[in-house]
Amino acid sequence: MYLTKEEERILAGERGEVLERMFRLLVRLGDIYGADRMIPVGSVQVAGVSYKSIGDPGLEFLEDMAGKGAKVRVPTTLNPPGMDLVDWRELGFPEDFAKKQLCIMEAFKKMGIMMTATCTPYLVGNLPRFGEHIAWSESSAVSFANSVIGARTNREGGPSALAAALCGVTPNYGLHLDENRKPSVAVKVNAELKHNSDFGALGYHVGKLVKKGNPYFQGIKGADVDQLKAFGAAMAASGAVALYHVEGLTPEARLMDPKNLEVIEVGERELKETCEKLNTGREPDIVILGCPHASLKEIATLANKLEGKRLRKPLWICTARTTKETATKLGFVEQVERAGGKVVADTCAVVSPIERMGFKRTAVNSGKAANYLPGFCKQEVIFGNVNELLKKVLA
Repeated sequence: MYLTKEEERILAGERGEVLERMFRLLVRLGDIYGADRMIPVGSVQVAGVSYKSIGDPGLEFLEDMAGKGAKVRVPTTLNPPGMDLVDWRELGFPEDFAKKQLCIMEAFKKMGIMMTATCTPYLVGNLPRFGEHIAWSESSAVSFANSVIGARTNREGGPSALAAALCGVTPNYGLHLDENRKPSVAVKVNAELKHNSDFGALGYHVGKLVKKGNPYFQGIKGADVDQLKAFGAAMAASGAVALYHVEGLTPEARLMDPKNLEVIEVGERELKETCEKLNTGREPDIVILGCPHASLKEIATLANKLEGKRLRKPLWICTARTTKETATKLGFVEQVERAGGKVVADTCAVVSPIERMGFKRTAVNSGKAANYLPGFCKQEVIFGNVNELLKKVLA
């Protein structure tokens, strides 16, 4: 792999221990995947933020890096931690968990990382341009960036994303290259997709089938940003899909030729069977929406559905703090709270210790959450669209 003179100096330790360690990680990745060189990145999204995910070893690593003066070189945003960073006491997050989580956030802050605390950085200012090289590590954000925006990133791990942030570069391999962005399988959809949950079910089903492939979808009549967000998140969770194309919708689809590809057909039967598979519970203890984090539009829609109604069980809608602040100014948060719900900032169900907070059965409209909650949070899952879930918890 070709390295510039400056990169050789970093590798030789002339720019300090931290940069040498991090750059060595990038070089090893590049060697494994046959990269020809390093390329500059426009932004980084760092995952591995929740104390639930990284534990004490992760905290010690981050504090060590921050203590040695590590500073990011490019705009870097942060994935969700395991709790609402402001209202965690009110919401019932455990005190011991909160103490460690706040230490993690302080370490990231010392490194110059923006405290965005969201899995949807593209909704809060970290919006790459078409074709821009980035290094993101949150699976749903990677899918959205590659597929909906047309930026270029591999599915980075937490350490490799942090290394890219500190060094400002990433190895040139994988989805940074034109040849690896071509579709590997065609998916013909013969089903009506109305709700985010429909896209989540379709994504979950296809992710299981194509695993790491790049599916090219035909027959999807239309989808908004929130539906595509839910779609890609589910495929990234059930499989490892980091890029998909939708004919007539996503920007690179028109550049691709789906001829001579293996064809998978998906209809109403497959979606119904997928929904049945994702449902492992009946009566929820709580409804949690916003996986990936809810947009302002999703919060507004939920607020209007709750107007004049009363919840008999808890309901959270998870979002970025900046989105919550805007929703508060517009009156949507007050609408949700009048009904007995909560707009929860920073965190989400998947990375929160909800199993320690008395919840055993969680209702979601997210294919990603439905995939992860049974294993990560020991939850029974009630999966459905928002209207179906509200019927289960409204007085």
